[in-house]
Amino acid sequence: MASTDFGRTVRRWRDRVPPEAAGLPSGGHRRAPGLRREELAMLAGISVDYVTRLEQGRAENPSEQVVEALGRALRVSPAEREHLFRTAGLVPPGRGTVPAYIAPSVHRMLDRLTGTPVAVSDASWTLLLTNPLYTALMGERHGRERNGAWRAFLGTGDRVRHTPESRRDLEAAVTADLRTAASRYPADQHLRRLITDLRANSPRFAALWDAEAVGHHEASRKTVDHPQVGPLTLDCDVLSVAGSDLRIMIYTAEPGTRDADRLELLSVLGPQPLIEEGRQAPASGAPAVRRSDSGRPTGPGISDSPPE
Repeated sequence: MASTDFGRTVRRWRDRVPPEAAGLPSGGHRRAPGLRREELAMLAGISVDYVTRLEQGRAENPSEQVVEALGRALRVSPAEREHLFRTAGLVPPGRGTVPAYIAPSVHRMLDRLTGTPVAVSDASWTLLLTNPLYTALMGERHGRERNGAWRAFLGTGDRVRHTPESRRDLEAAVTADLRTAASRYPADQHLRRLITDLRANSPRFAALWDAEAVGHHEASRKTVDHPQVGPLTLDCDVLSVAGSDLRIMIYTAEPGTRDADRLELLSVLGPQPLIEEGRQAPASGAPAVRRSDSGRPTGPGISDSPPE
């Protein structure tokens, strides 16, 4: 059970995060420094009401997903992350589970890429963080659609065009990644459940898994069919973060091209007018994204899956 210390800690640490450090505008009157309650809720992917009840000690037993998402939004250190879990009455995730911690250095790097669509995923290709331009480019994703492996085999409504060859390459690479993650993190129940569900629901995944398919992600060009600005052909690079098993996906356009112009237009429009669900947190107290759905939680700042 969470103690009242958990709510006080969240409230105190919320005050120390400058909104601009989280990629949010800093204008307007603020009664206190740091993030507003609704800003923290948006970044963590939970409702404002739930954040309020947590801070006031009126909500008990926050889930591991919620605590992880709040820690990411608050940009805590490893020691602070452990403290946050313990004050919530939870055991911090240890060895054998897929890491979801994003170091401050990675946050700082991403803060400098505001004009570039960027997403961060964990070893299971679950979206951890996305910047606003990535969200504007790809749209909001919820539940299991936040996991790249699930989208590759069972997802709907993907904006990225695929040829039969690129689809085969993607599926093989994703399957190989999940096999590697499963051997590296044998204690991760959420990863195990994801693989079980994929095998049960996707004959293609089951066949690749049983055949021990191999594959790897390479830099590639992808065409994204955007509903407002039209198609954009972009270079997609996937970077690895040493020591953390994170993947950073970056989309760039060749300078002076129509694609660069459309990407710039998209950066002006932003994600808010371009998505059906919007970025508003849900009305209920439940987290917007549940780890049991896809393997890991997340929130907005930065987000996502295997090369899409």
